Amino acid sequence: MSKAYPRPLMKRDSYYPLDGEWSLNGQPIQVPYPPQAPLSGWKCEVPEQLTYQKAFELPESFLQDGCHVLLHFGAVDQTAQVYLNDRFVCAHEGGYLPFEADITPLLRPGSNELRVKAEDRLSHIYPYGKQTKRPHGMWYTPVSGIWQSVWLEQVPEQYVTNLRISADLDSVTLTVETNTASGEAKVLIDGLDAKTVTVGEAVRIPIPDPQLWNPASPHLYHFAVQFGQDRVTSYFALRTVSVMNDVHGGPVIALNGQPVFLNGLLDQGYHPDGLFLPGDEETYERDILHAKSLGYNTLRKHIKVEPETFYEACDRLGMLVIQDMVNAGPYHYVIDTVLPNLGFKRRPDFVPGGRKRKAFFEAHCRGIQDHLAGHPCVIAYTIFNEGWGQYDTSRIYRMLKRRDPSRLYLSYSGWFKGYETDIDTEHIYFRNEVLVRHDRPLLLTECGGYTYDVRPDNQQETYGYGKTSSPAELTDCIETLFREMVLPSIAKGLNGVIYTQLTDVENEINGLYTYDRQVCKVIPERMSALAREAQDAFDRFVHDQMPEVQ
Repeated sequence: MSKAYPRPLMKRDSYYPLDGEWSLNGQPIQVPYPPQAPLSGWKCEVPEQLTYQKAFELPESFLQDGCHVLLHFGAVDQTAQVYLNDRFVCAHEGGYLPFEADITPLLRPGSNELRVKAEDRLSHIYPYGKQTKRPHGMWYTPVSGIWQSVWLEQVPEQYVTNLRISADLDSVTLTVETNTASGEAKVLIDGLDAKTVTVGEAVRIPIPDPQLWNPASPHLYHFAVQFGQDRVTSYFALRTVSVMNDVHGGPVIALNGQPVFLNGLLDQGYHPDGLFLPGDEETYERDILHAKSLGYNTLRKHIKVEPETFYEACDRLGMLVIQDMVNAGPYHYVIDTVLPNLGFKRRPDFVPGGRKRKAFFEAHCRGIQDHLAGHPCVIAYTIFNEGWGQYDTSRIYRMLKRRDPSRLYLSYSGWFKGYETDIDTEHIYFRNEVLVRHDRPLLLTECGGYTYDVRPDNQQETYGYGKTSSPAELTDCIETLFREMVLPSIAKGLNGVIYTQLTDVENEINGLYTYDRQVCKVIPERMSALAREAQDAFDRFVHDQMPEVQ
């Protein structure tokens, strides 16, 4: 991994990474890669109980009176207990979100020893995504323990703990939160006069001559916050996402008040060398640019939360993101996959699983909202994918919508409908059919998934939704899907399509790119032309009814 700052929306100069060689159960491992990943260097079976150890000495710049040292973890799967110099620091549950602790009172001169006791039983009480102990088909190798960066930073006695960022088309609203109950901070936005704000109060700052953020022009405004001796830098973008009504008598999704067609790819976020992590963070940029070069403007981040540097790359390069919440609870192959594909798409809105599982899932959804709130690329959230662990759908939709009304919510993706939602969705494999929008915007959130194995004489079991044998044949199948299903559906109100998928994942070989990202399996010129054709069809659908929309 590169040494990019792990938290791009709140940077400080005092960044000290603890990645590199650690000890895991007495054997060497390279953090932040999970032990299942080749890049970790781990040579043993992966146990459920993992004890990490790391000795470190603070840099001289950290050894100042009156300062604090904060310890950050990007993610530890599934539970963690943290100790410093044999004294308890903190505990954390859930494997996808960051956590931190002030370790100042526990530090000592010279060498310090950090110990992390992690446990990963792949319990379905906690969100687990596509992880399984028996990888097969659309279920992949699990990750355990530390799988994102561990790092330190120094802060003064009084310091900024959080920035809440919310923007619209001509202003940004900032809330500066600190470790003190009161005080004032200075906000310095590039090109604007400094503004003094009261700690803890939301302050709206108008932006003159606003430059809006969109995939074609992803303009970012950079700013700094000075609070006493503490200085953090961040950025925001001016953009809105909403539902616009009365386009051919019905609603469409609008970006910055203009109808937008979401032409996207399913993105699982798996990598052959690091599993949940790429070998270097430039891979995020390359994936985004690969998708854009083929004509796509959207990634559906599929039931996984990425390191924050992924979302920064989407912000900077102009890629829209539909972020899935991470499923917990049971999955039933017949009920959740087979029967819906045969047309049985309704069932009671209740799944057993216990109070803790449900309470944790809802808290985790709120945590994802808070974690990604400042990233303009995130325009929507999927709450439940194909009924996996689905329950109390409308109530959870209302809860999340109240907390962050600036995004759209797909209460379900694929099937098990009939609940409150901002967007209706369909998943269609193995056939093409024309879809018709009704009283909500309509997205085809999974389709295609045709396989093409570029490996000669491969004898391994493979998985996908229809076999092809060359770039031309794969491109032909995608083109047929668009001509028989997507383009006619746009004329009936379809607002976007998510094709399965960006890259191969393990033995699932239905990506547009190979798992290692080295081979593009489609013909790029034909794919980008098809994207333009879909955009033109959507523009005609919108402009025929609304000539005033520019």
